[in-house]
Amino acid sequence: MVVPFALWAVVRLSGFEPDWPWIPAVAYTPYAVCAAVVGLVLACVLRRWAAGTVALVSVLALVPAVLPRALTDGNPDAEGPTLRVLAANLMVGQADPAELMALVERLKPDVLALQEFTPDSMRGLEEAGLRRTLRHAVTRPLNGVGGSAVYARHPLKDGGFIKEGPFGQARAWVTIPGEERIEVVSVHPCAPKRIGRQPCWRAGLEALPRGGGKELRVLAGDFNATLDHLPVRDLLASGYRDAADVMGLGFVATWPQNGPLVQSPGVTIDHVLADSRMAVLGFEVLGLGGTDHRPVFAELRLP
Repeated sequence: MVVPFALWAVVRLSGFEPDWPWIPAVAYTPYAVCAAVVGLVLACVLRRWAAGTVALVSVLALVPAVLPRALTDGNPDAEGPTLRVLAANLMVGQADPAELMALVERLKPDVLALQEFTPDSMRGLEEAGLRRTLRHAVTRPLNGVGGSAVYARHPLKDGGFIKEGPFGQARAWVTIPGEERIEVVSVHPCAPKRIGRQPCWRAGLEALPRGGGKELRVLAGDFNATLDHLPVRDLLASGYRDAADVMGLGFVATWPQNGPLVQSPGVTIDHVLADSRMAVLGFEVLGLGGTDHRPVFAELRLP
C-alpha cells in the first residue's frame, strides 16, 4: 500500500515529469499525501515497521511540497494602485450571463479574463451590459473551447493570441492611469488527455510569458494544471506568485463545480498568477451557474 506513494514522492520531487498517466494523476497530489498519512497510521497500528518507514519518508517528502498552500505568505512592499482580476471558464459559452454580470457588479474587477468564449456568449454578455461596465476589450470568440477574451475598465491593447491545438489564450496590455502598462493573459492551454502524449497541453503552458522581466504581468484563467505540475512550477520560479497560495487558499478546488465527488474529486486548476513584485490583498473562489469551473478573483496591489 505504501510503495505507490513513495514512487509518487520520488517523481513529484525529481524535477522530471513523465507523460501519461502522470500528468492527469499529479493533479491529485494533495489526496495522495492524505492517503500516505493513512498508510503511515495503518502501518504503525499493524506494527509493519518497514512499511511504516517507507510511508514516513513519503509523508516527510510530500508534505513540504503541498502544506504551504494552506499557509498565508507575506507580501512585497507595494504602494501602487490596486488591480482587481476576475477569471471564468464559460464551459463552451454555457455560463449564465446574468450570474456573471452579478459577480462583475459585486466584485468590480478592473480586468475580466474569460475562457471558452463563444460568439453566443459574447453576444449574451454584452447584451447584459458587460461593455457598459468594462468598456475595453480584446476578444477572440470561437465556437467550441478555443475562444478567449480580456475585458477591462482601462484602455487595452491587443497583445496577440496564443493558439495551440483547439485552445486559445488572449493576450492584452492594460494601461492603468499613472502606471506603466501591464500584460494580462486569459490562460487556457489544452486539457490533458485521459491517455496518450500531452504535447498540446505542455506547449500551451510553455508559450505563456515568463515573469520577472521589466513589464508586469498577470496570468489568469483555467490552466488545466495545478501547482504540482512542472510547467506551472516553472512559471512560478520565473517570477510569479499564485494568489490562492499566497492567501492560504491553495487547496480550494475550482473544478469540477458540480458532479459526484467519487467520480471526480475536486482539483485546483484555475489560478491567478501575479508578478512577484505585486502584493496579493485578497482571493476568492466563487460560484457560477452553467459551467463546470468555479471563477477565481484576486485583488492585487501594484509595486
